[in-house]
Parts: sequence; C-alpha cells; structure tokens
Amino acid sequence: MFDAIVIGSGMSGGIAAKELCERGLKTLVIERGRKLEHGASYTDWMQPWEVPNGGSIPEEELARDYAVQRNCYAVNTATQQYWVKDSEHPYSTPEDKPFWWIRGYHLGGRSIMWGRQTYRMSEMDFESNARDGHGADWPIRYADLAPWYDHVEEFIGVSGSMEGLPQLPDGKFLPAMAMNDGEKAFKAAVEGRFPDRKVIIGRCAHLTEPKEHHTALGRNQCMNRSFCERGCSLGAYHSSLSSSLPAAEATGNLTIVTDAIAHSIITDPKTGKATGVRVIDQNTKQGRTYEAKLVFLCASTIPTAQILLNSRSEANPRGLANSSDMVGRNLMDHLYGLGYIARMPGPDTTYKGRRPNGLYIPRYRNLPGREETADFLRGYGFQGSVQRMGWRAVANSAPGVGEALKARVSHPGEWMAMFSGFGEMIPDPNNRVTLTDKTDQWGMPIVHVDCAHGANDKKMAKAILEDGKAMIEGAGGTIVQARTNLVPPGLGIHEMGTACMGKDPKTSVLNKYNQAHDVPNLFITDGAAMASGGCQNPSLTYMALSARAAHHAAEFLKAGTI
Repeated sequence: MFDAIVIGSGMSGGIAAKELCERGLKTLVIERGRKLEHGASYTDWMQPWEVPNGGSIPEEELARDYAVQRNCYAVNTATQQYWVKDSEHPYSTPEDKPFWWIRGYHLGGRSIMWGRQTYRMSEMDFESNARDGHGADWPIRYADLAPWYDHVEEFIGVSGSMEGLPQLPDGKFLPAMAMNDGEKAFKAAVEGRFPDRKVIIGRCAHLTEPKEHHTALGRNQCMNRSFCERGCSLGAYHSSLSSSLPAAEATGNLTIVTDAIAHSIITDPKTGKATGVRVIDQNTKQGRTYEAKLVFLCASTIPTAQILLNSRSEANPRGLANSSDMVGRNLMDHLYGLGYIARMPGPDTTYKGRRPNGLYIPRYRNLPGREETADFLRGYGFQGSVQRMGWRAVANSAPGVGEALKARVSHPGEWMAMFSGFGEMIPDPNNRVTLTDKTDQWGMPIVHVDCAHGANDKKMAKAILEDGKAMIEGAGGTIVQARTNLVPPGLGIHEMGTACMGKDPKTSVLNKYNQAHDVPNLFITDGAAMASGGCQNPSLTYMALSARAAHHAAEFLKAGTI
C-alpha cells in the first residue's frame, strides 16, 4: 500500500506528487499514457528543413485521426506524437454544440505543450461568484493562496515585470524578457490613448536567470529558440518531466506507472473513504488495483469528472463525491480566438532570437470601484505580440528567384501585430459532462460534453472585438485579418470547473482544502476544482492549489484525521 496515489502526471499531478514526496509520503503516480523521457522523447532538435512535410500533416490523416486536434495551433508533424488521435479516443457532443477537446496522453501530459503564460488570479477573481451570484462562492480568497503562488513561482521559475496592478498581482519573478522596439512603440501608443490599460511583457514559466535549485534539476536558461511545443531538452521552461517529477523522484519516495488508465476510485462502504484506484492497462486491457491512504485526482477537468461519475456504488449511485449533483457541471473554458492581425508602424531596427513570449494587456473592464458601462459581467485580457516579418515570411510575400529573392530576404520585413482576447466564461451548471451508455476500447464509459457559450459570453465577445480594433488602429495599425467568430469552447485549452470548490456541500464538490466534502481522503486539484476561471491562464492556480492541498493532506494524514 502507498501513502498516496496521484492520478495524472501533468501540471497539477506533477506538483502534487512533488509536494507529497517531499513530505515523506510514499507516492504512486498513475499516468494513462505512455512513458516519455525528458530530452530523448522531444523533437526540439529538428531544424525547419528536418521537419517532415514542412510541418504539414496530410489532409487525409488530419480528417481521419485529428478532426478536433487539428484546430490547435501547435499540432504539426514535429508535435503530433503528443496529441491524441481523436479516432481512438471518442467523446460525444450535441450536434449544435461542438466542444473542441484538445488533449495529450503521455507522461507529463499537456505540461509538455502548454503556452507557459503564468498569471495569478486576484482578490477580485476569488470574490466574483459571490459578487454577482453566478457559481459557487470560492471557499478561499487571494490571501489563502498567495503564499502558495510564491512557493510555486519560485520553484518553477517565472519571468515577469512588477506592475502593481490589483487585478493582476505581482509575484516572485525572474528578470523579465525584453520587449522589442515595435512592442515598445505599441505600448506607448496604447497606454497614451487608453490610460486605463497597461501593455506589459508576458509572465512566462521560462528561466531567464536559473537559480541553484533549477540547475540542480538539470534545467538551463532559455535560449529563445521558440520550439517549445516540441518539448525543451534544455529544461528552460517548467514541465512535469523537466521539473516537478524529477524533484519528486529525488526524494526516493516516488513510483510512476504509465499506460494505466484510471477507471474508478474504490471506497470502503463502511467508512466512505477512498481505499485505492482501479486501473486498466492501456496495452493489455487487463484490470488491476492500487491501494493508498489518500488519493489526489489530477486527471484533467473532463477525465476527472469521468472517473468520479464512473466510481458509482450502492452508497454513491450518482458517482463518487457527488451528493451535490455538481460533479460534471459548470464546465468552463476561456473565450478564445477573437482578434486581429495588422501591419504596424515601427522603427527600422532588429532584435535577437525568437522570444517564446509575447505581450499581455491585463483586464481593465468591470474592475471594482470603477464606473462601468459594460452590458456584460466579468472581463477579459489580450495576448499577442508585435514582430517583424522573418525571412520565411518575407520570402513568401512575393514571387521571386535568384538575386532578387536573396536581396529581399536579407532584410527583415514590415512590423506585424497579432492580438486576441481571452475572456471569462461564467459558471453555468447546464454546461456539463455526463457519461453515455457506450464504452471505449478500454471499457470506459464515453463522455458526453454539453457546453455552449451563453448570452454574457456573446456580449463580451463583441466588446473584445471592438476594443482590440480600437487599440490596434489607435496605435497606427492597419488590420489585414480579423477573427470575429467565437470558436467552440475547448480550443482555449483551459477547461475548468467540473468538481468545483465551495463553502456549501450542497452546491459544490470540494472544500477550502480541495478535499471532497463527501470523501475526506480524496483531493482534487486540477482544473475541475475551479469555481470560476478569471480571464488569466489558469495553470499557475492549479499548481498553487495542488501544493496547498498536498501540504494540508499530509498534515491531516499525520494527525490521523483522514
């Protein structure tokens, strides 16, 4: 028997495992996908001419195997090993409500391919549900999580600038990456025309100046190659494979099992406590069980709901930890894909490297204490960049061969801006995950995802487009491409909310420690735990919740209260 089982090895599972192991708990990590080796399994060594088909997956293969995954910007021939084949991992949706579920099943999960934007939620975000009545009131506030944000930022390494914005709290930052001259000009123009808005460098989980504990794990400084979605052999950005799992392994307390699909959580009918996890071998399709004193469920938002709902028993006919009937409900993503590409004025200067980070415009709508005319609740931020066209883009911009082509590509092209909004989706219990009567090839019930943007989301989308256009044109830009249609939820890859935290066991699944109201030794710390999503990238919050919950779980276990 183990002290703890962690289901999932991605962003939250890796941190949970590290924290539990460092507190002396013999910990088993269960990963449904195959094993990857840090460095050896990556394709970041490929130069552009070495990428098969120039990165393009044949249309026939995309249509057959990657009908959903193909919508993700990071899916190409250098990275397709990381993304699931939709043909092998089915799920259902209503015909008129597509949900684009972007996922990867392997050791490290999506921490290998994430966008690495790393932002704290603010006091305003933790109060939002209570303030406007949508969703369960968070059982914690910013002060509860602030020291754990500190703890995680210092461990993973986050570069960023101190800005003093209450809606986007500062953190424990490594030196910020530098803006180029075009971005500096854009920042000056936007902030001059719109005094309520700030243009800052993105906060990203890249090592600009590694600390001793980073180099001790074999991690190195970011070299601005921008091959990040292929994996980073340098360990320059945080992932479970480069960072949290090696730290857990260094304690001698970690065991990892791959190719083990979590089927359900086993409970003792007398005590109601979890006793272990039933898994199915991905390759042999044979079942087996592992036992532990406590369980951390970090399988990712939709699989976490699937496992809980599938853990039905006579005592829990609606699934485990579901006396509230809230498991699977309140599925959220961020509004995504709305934005512009534009030609921009800029100085005839150049810059070095391919910085794997852009600009961020933090939320400025519906802030507490400000007069507001918005006809929607919550708010949004913008992410993007201003860059000069590189040699490949310049070469493709016009016909030409020989000396004329060489002369054209020897000088950088014009400045181009790319910006899109990330908006907060309000919790709605009708946006939910349920189980169907059909099973997949491993005997797991196939999930049904019923999720759509609501009226508030559509009003917010209109405002995102209006503000984005005004800022770009206000900075002297000429829009050449507009993305004006809300893409289906899921493509933001920030799915959240299916086992939310809350103060009331009747309207939530987890308490203030991420501990299931119904099952005292079950903790859930992935995106499922989120009671609301803010408009910031959520991975840092998942990790902070995971570290905090692991601390309390170890203390409860030591005290004999779980």
